[in-house]
Amino acid sequence: MSLGPAGAAGAPERRPGRLGVGVVGAGRVGAVLGNALRAAGHPVVGVSAVSQESRDRAEALLPGVPVLDVPEVVRRAELVVLAVPDDALADLVRGLAETGAWQMGQIVMHTSGRFGTDVLTPARAAGAIPLALHPAMTFTGTSLDLARLIGCPFAVTAPAAVLPIGQALVVEIGGEPTVLEEDARGLYHAALAHGANHLVVLVAQAAQALAAAGVDDPGRMLTPLLEAALDGALRAESPGEPGGREARGSGAVAALTGPVRRGDAGTVVEHLAALDAFAAREGAPDVPLSYRTLARAAEARALAAGLLPQDAAARVLDALASRTSQSPQVAGIDPDGGSLQSEQQHVDPASPAGDAGDAGAQHDDHDEHHDDPQDGPPGPQEDA
Repeated sequence: MSLGPAGAAGAPERRPGRLGVGVVGAGRVGAVLGNALRAAGHPVVGVSAVSQESRDRAEALLPGVPVLDVPEVVRRAELVVLAVPDDALADLVRGLAETGAWQMGQIVMHTSGRFGTDVLTPARAAGAIPLALHPAMTFTGTSLDLARLIGCPFAVTAPAAVLPIGQALVVEIGGEPTVLEEDARGLYHAALAHGANHLVVLVAQAAQALAAAGVDDPGRMLTPLLEAALDGALRAESPGEPGGREARGSGAVAALTGPVRRGDAGTVVEHLAALDAFAAREGAPDVPLSYRTLARAAEARALAAGLLPQDAAARVLDALASRTSQSPQVAGIDPDGGSLQSEQQHVDPASPAGDAGDAGAQHDDHDEHHDDPQDGPPGPQEDA
């Protein structure tokens, strides 16, 4: 494939069908995908990296590739990989469009789960080919990720005419493409975040409760139980697996075990009493609140799937409601919003820390694996 930027000065010669790749953002995602594309035969002609950490990562995963500013990376590349945080992506694309950086026939792909190709509209208006390829995995930013790309699902969003290009790129690096419509990206991203991020919170809550119960190694205690539960639930959601969704009908909820699944209201009451007391002692109000919320969800899904009789479901709901009135006082938590009400955690908006915005917030797992947004091009009011 021969595209406009192919003859850019400083770009190495390429075999037919190979694309010169420019990586914008040598974060954990960008550097790894650049390495994978290089291994597939696409030369990497440049990478942007601002922080020392990202420069070190580029040197390790993309040895010999020049570290350049963003406009130069884009100028040299036939395939531009935008691996930047979600919140920086739109401004990055728009800023490059305003400086005339995008080129006719250039392929521009981003790795954000949140966005489809609409965010690339300024590049598309300049004649670029827009692709949204999101790998559904976490990244360490090391060579360990390369093996994990094999078989990794990628959400691919693109205009119909160029969809095969995105699918082919995913296959070339060993991934498995899944076509996703533009208007489904928000729900897709929320689903991944809900499953992956909140699973981590549940593990942390269970481990804290086990430690308070005197278990020396909560992680070891939880491992066999959680691994079996997760494996069973995922298999039940996979149509291709024996006994999966097509065979069992109810999906992951078919793998549900425990007192809610059995309709054991007495055990649920005992759990709530123990967790409320634990929350009061340890300052962990989120744990009993999560238990109640998820137990109600488990009851509703088990009932809908025909796994729990109506009378047993009613007993479970009564048990969950029996102590709800005590929850805010015991837990010190807003039962509707779920926000912790701890004076130690309160930050005065007038204090220096209060001016930090969300600088200390934990971003989505996929977002935080990209490079610093400073790796994007200068904004319209900044110097190039």
